[in-house]
Amino acid sequence: MMQPGAPEPQKKPVLVITSQVVRGGISGRGLTFALERIGHDVWFLPTILLPWHPGQGKGTRIVAPAADFTAIVEDLAASPKLAEVGAVISGYLGNPEQAAAIASLVKALKTHNPDAPYLCDPVMGDQHDGSGNLYVPTATAEAIRDQLVPLADVVTPNAFELGWLTGREIDSEMQALAAARVLGNERVMVTSSPALRRNAIANLLAGPRGAVAAEHASIANPPHGTGDLIAGLFLANLLAGQNDEEALKRASASVFELVARSVRKGADELLFAEEQNSVVRAMALVTSRRVLEAKARA
Repeated sequence: MMQPGAPEPQKKPVLVITSQVVRGGISGRGLTFALERIGHDVWFLPTILLPWHPGQGKGTRIVAPAADFTAIVEDLAASPKLAEVGAVISGYLGNPEQAAAIASLVKALKTHNPDAPYLCDPVMGDQHDGSGNLYVPTATAEAIRDQLVPLADVVTPNAFELGWLTGREIDSEMQALAAARVLGNERVMVTSSPALRRNAIANLLAGPRGAVAAEHASIANPPHGTGDLIAGLFLANLLAGQNDEEALKRASASVFELVARSVRKGADELLFAEEQNSVVRAMALVTSRRVLEAKARA
């Protein structure tokens, strides 16, 4: 127990490996801001440079040659400073070759700090109007599935990505939970999981001490970047010592509140700077409940 008046334990840096955009709060930009606002230093390794989210229009894609990306990863892996890092998050990949390099970097960190969690956000596709599609090349999705997901302590797929990774239909909460258990990682958080209430969104966590869901009202036409954000906030909450249910509930509340405030102001991007208090201490109402797993064993 920490003594009264004692300084809080220092938050370790988090290594973020994902895309970088010039405009907007998706992926690396929003994730880095949120983690730094909470108090973590961030090491940021971009996998691709984009002018904005692809959903906002066509734009130039700049991806480092595979040999150059591997070389910078090798620099990081060989540095004694890598031992400073307390966790890793990977997200969007620019090409399939990056997966092997990222896997080697995660393994290098684990030699320094075996307890440093690795969160894999398998950014590969989404589901709209009941039909899901990959928005990365199949080779990239397969590289994430085969090389990164098996290494991860936490995996955070959306419902479509979970179905693609496991080859299962995800139309109900029980199907999502069963598929999460098939994936086999210590913690699988299914974002935008099928909700029990109408006009609601659920985030479902299958963890080592059972399953829990956090549910809140849905918001029409939300800005992009919510999956990146909830993954980072959930991991930060775990690093802060919160239990699974509290970490999930708080992360869900922050994302819900930030989305609601951004939409209310007519923004087409998450308003991280203007509404940053939502990241740190959200007041939004999010309900959480334990999920019985007996029916999900199919």
